[in-house]
Amino acid sequence: MTETPAARHHLEQQAGSLTTGSHIVLPDGGRTAEIHQVELERDDFGAPAMVLASLSGGGTLRIAVGTTVTVLAEGSPAAGDVPQEQAKQPGEEPASAAAVPAVVVPPLPPVPPAVTGPSEEDLALIPAPQGTPESVVEAAAETHPDAQGVLLLADRLAKGVNFKSGSCLKDLSDLAHELFITLKDADGALAVADLLNVLPFDGNPGRWASVEASLALSSYICRQDGQAERAEVYEKLIRTPENQETDPFKARMAAKVRQRSLNEPNLYDKEIFRSIDNSNHDAEREWRLLRLESLLFLRAHGGSETIGVGELERRISNELEAVRS
Repeated sequence: MTETPAARHHLEQQAGSLTTGSHIVLPDGGRTAEIHQVELERDDFGAPAMVLASLSGGGTLRIAVGTTVTVLAEGSPAAGDVPQEQAKQPGEEPASAAAVPAVVVPPLPPVPPAVTGPSEEDLALIPAPQGTPESVVEAAAETHPDAQGVLLLADRLAKGVNFKSGSCLKDLSDLAHELFITLKDADGALAVADLLNVLPFDGNPGRWASVEASLALSSYICRQDGQAERAEVYEKLIRTPENQETDPFKARMAAKVRQRSLNEPNLYDKEIFRSIDNSNHDAEREWRLLRLESLLFLRAHGGSETIGVGELERRISNELEAVRS
């Protein structure tokens, strides 16, 4: 078979090697489009799985990494270009014009709606602390003079509450959880948690994890107490990181990953069952506390596609009963 001039301008390569600026032959085989941006999506094991190629004319191609695709060699005329010698003569249409349709690619799906943060009016529903952070901690400890767990955390925090210290934030969050879960002191827990709840997201996942746990706990306490509006403020605050990404494509990918984590939460089933089998009650309680934290996080997000709010309420109640017994 004689090779046509057009075929000499075509190259084949794996999708995983596509780059910005490449002209790719579209799936219909008759049109090309320039790649504006390339993103690599990985599978659950971290291996490259899917190439997401945003096209200059709008739209995105989803291509498996190992798929062989056809691209135009550098310097070759892209599909739709009309050679100079075929320029339109008076009264004539170029022969190639009808043969090469315009590139029409489906548009990208809409960007997920931005999460609205709390207003000043919303934030006014969170009471201001009664005194300094240290005095709030001291008041909680004085209410429970025989609670060893509370006293240990309060002693560490009495040296000074440093909101830039990840370990200090973790102690505050642990203290709020200890007050509510072990001692059933909802008011004391909220007073301590609110020291964390008003902190802004600073981009540090380690520090934010403590604030996140505190917000989830506060949301649950307020919903149990009938303070739905205040609970909604905490739930808006816990979504603060979702407002940070301004690139539509990256925001869409982040939303996809976030939804997957909500649908497939780690509830530590294996670890809990192993502790029960070994009659290790202390370990079982620690794992159940971690499970409870995951359930509270899900509840603050309004559930997920796999676990509804009603089921979450039931599971949280069961875990509270188990760790308090």
